[in-house]
Amino acid sequence: MLAVHLENGNVAFKRHAMPKRKSGYALIRTLAAGICNTDLELRRGYYGFTGTPGHEFVGEVVEADTTALIGKRVVGEINLACGACQYCARGLGRHCLHRTVLGIVKHPGAFADYLTLPEQNLHIIPVGISIDEAVFVEPLAAACEILDQVKIARGVRVAVLGDGKLGILIAQALTAHGAEVAHYGRHKSKLALGRAAETMLADGKLPAMAFDTVVEATGSPDALRQAVAMTKPRGTLVMKSTVHGLVSIDTAPIIVHEITLVGSRCGRFEPALRLLKSGKVDVSAMIHDTFPLKDAPRAFHRAAERGVLKVLLKPD
Repeated sequence: MLAVHLENGNVAFKRHAMPKRKSGYALIRTLAAGICNTDLELRRGYYGFTGTPGHEFVGEVVEADTTALIGKRVVGEINLACGACQYCARGLGRHCLHRTVLGIVKHPGAFADYLTLPEQNLHIIPVGISIDEAVFVEPLAAACEILDQVKIARGVRVAVLGDGKLGILIAQALTAHGAEVAHYGRHKSKLALGRAAETMLADGKLPAMAFDTVVEATGSPDALRQAVAMTKPRGTLVMKSTVHGLVSIDTAPIIVHEITLVGSRCGRFEPALRLLKSGKVDVSAMIHDTFPLKDAPRAFHRAAERGVLKVLLKPD
């Protein structure tokens, strides 16, 4: 089979034998996969990564122990937990001490003709959700995770910083929940996709101590300082950006204003699937290009272009 291979900043291909399916795992034929910022960071050297990336995917199950899964279109949670450590025992498999991560840590990713995942990681895609839409389930689940971590009442004003892919999904998810979202970014066209009650260009002075909850999703190492300044005393700052390298920040205002910092990462797939099926979240306008898998080098170049949102890869 054909698989994308990242090494030393280069995007290439390798021919691999079909992955061997272990007991409890499914063999999945990739139907579509999305290039995200993490994949671009992996190319730049994040985690010292070498191998096949890709974790936002839709596939068709071709082999599985559970025969009812065969032939089903699925998406898959990306953390492969050991099931035996103290965090797994607490139901925190996403924080498993021995986990591998699809396309990121010691488990070949979805930028290939086939992949394997534990059956327990899979979710069948409901009727009414297209293949292209379902590619967004994993990042949309990360957006929905905020609502599992922080109590946000309907009608409350929440600031979302960042108009990239994740920022747009967060703005849409929080708006669908009923929050009054103030969405800050640098591009009017991208901000329009977030469906927020308010959109503001972040090219001037931003309001200080104005929000009980602020979500920082810019991907910029400099934005955290501004997000702290926008958070009210005893407010909550949700941190979504994962930046390669160290981020410096003045902790004094965090301590003085008793601000709660919440790290936020992956989320449950069920809320994301419900949002997509309901139509309350629209991802179609976020797809800027689609390439065949064999054109992955060109697709990565396109995904890294300024202003581009989601680029999809589809095997021949």
